[in-house]
Amino acid sequence: MGVWEAIAAALGSSGMGIWEAIAVALGLAYLVLAVRQQLACWYAAFVSSGIFLVLFWNVGLLMESALYTYYVFMAIYGFLQWRTGPNNSSQRPISRWRPLQHVLAIAAVLLLSVGSGWWLAANTSANLPFVDSFTTWGAVLTTWMVARKILENWLYWLVIDAVSIYLYLDRELYLTAALFVVYILIAVFGFRQWLQSYRQKYN
Repeated sequence: MGVWEAIAAALGSSGMGIWEAIAVALGLAYLVLAVRQQLACWYAAFVSSGIFLVLFWNVGLLMESALYTYYVFMAIYGFLQWRTGPNNSSQRPISRWRPLQHVLAIAAVLLLSVGSGWWLAANTSANLPFVDSFTTWGAVLTTWMVARKILENWLYWLVIDAVSIYLYLDRELYLTAALFVVYILIAVFGFRQWLQSYRQKYN
């Protein structure tokens, strides 16, 4: 049995609920720490993402599994980005995007979602390929925004998380769906906290 097969077996249906609970708990820890701009958020993100990528593969959400593979690497990237500073903490300043940057980013997500959704529908057994693609490409962009401390990332997460709840309920990942309900609430709080920090620095 190869390494991938061993991991998949460990996260099989009999133990999936336990591993999902661990990933959910770490996912919550990541987001709470990110709101507080704490470097430790990326440790939680790394482990949580590693568990989720296998869980999603097992239930046929191929794009979600690929997304969490990306999250594993982004946890490393985010850690390196946030680590800069004299206190080995989150010293990167919060910044904002111009309207044109948002227009281009949203257009890119929609185009990529249509393209990959069409390909998945035609060539794989993926479930809800267009919805899966939208949440995946949206999260790819928004996770990068978090790593770069772009203020509006929290507003993007509100949309992505709402769509993700439908996706996870359809796949009977109820704990994960519940996690994303909490994510929506935290995203609202996160936006307010980051906006306050931004205004204190630039006003």
